[in-house]
Amino acid sequence: MDREHIHEERISVLPGAVLTYHAFRGQAHAHRHEPRGGSLEIDHCRDGRIGWEMDGGFTLYMGPGDLSLHRMDRCADSLLRFPLGHYAGISLELEPEALAAALPEDLRRAGVDPVGLADKFCPDGGVTALPAGERIGRIFDVLYDLPDALRPAYCGLKVQELLLFLTLTDPAAEKALDRVRSEQVEIVKEVHRELTAHLDRRPTIEELSRRYLLNTSALKATFKAVYGQPIASYMKTCRVREAARLLRESDDSVAQIARSVGYESQSKFTQVFRDLEQVSPTEYRRQQRKNQE
Repeated sequence: MDREHIHEERISVLPGAVLTYHAFRGQAHAHRHEPRGGSLEIDHCRDGRIGWEMDGGFTLYMGPGDLSLHRMDRCADSLLRFPLGHYAGISLELEPEALAAALPEDLRRAGVDPVGLADKFCPDGGVTALPAGERIGRIFDVLYDLPDALRPAYCGLKVQELLLFLTLTDPAAEKALDRVRSEQVEIVKEVHRELTAHLDRRPTIEELSRRYLLNTSALKATFKAVYGQPIASYMKTCRVREAARLLRESDDSVAQIARSVGYESQSKFTQVFRDLEQVSPTEYRRQQRKNQE
């Protein structure tokens, strides 16, 4: 696979609970392990995006702050995709029965039931995915910047907090992340390749819809699910990123660079560049060359 698993750290935090830090670079990773239908996996995305190809022809994409839960027979032989070329996050593997047998007394008194949580969030082997929010962030964000000496103890406390959060959460009342059809994901990846390879062109959504035989609403929704932004916002960022590279590495005029990334109007290009980089193209080039001296 086109990937590099650049970091993995496993921490046993409670009996029946193992937390793993992950970091990937690349486009995809084949994920294989023994089917464990009784086990539960909880994933939190810190950075980048991750797409998990599920049974039934659907793919779930997660971005920063999102949380998903699934039984581990669903991912025994699956493919993880990283549409932005990188991903960092945490996975938590729970053995509900083992965890229930050794559950801290405070959690037991609070009504935490690991076996019941697995049934509540993954009935009939299903998947629950919750979008980023303040409550999820309070649990996970601190875990990514801990000193090594504090990490095991802090992770153990945060896993207990997560179990309490899940006990209080009604998945039916939460806004769930959308799943998208896997065949539509493949079409959108082709659209993405075309758009990013030809930044000087500006096909309309309607033109792309006709060319790739995907209706406009599905095209827009699937692109946002995979890449985390609407097409227009994503392409604006791509154009400015490429323009910044050309300003650093070439002697082309600002007008030439503007045209090469799809802006006939230099003033419009300057406005968009300033909105994203907080500096004009001319000043950006001057600063970069001064830094290189």
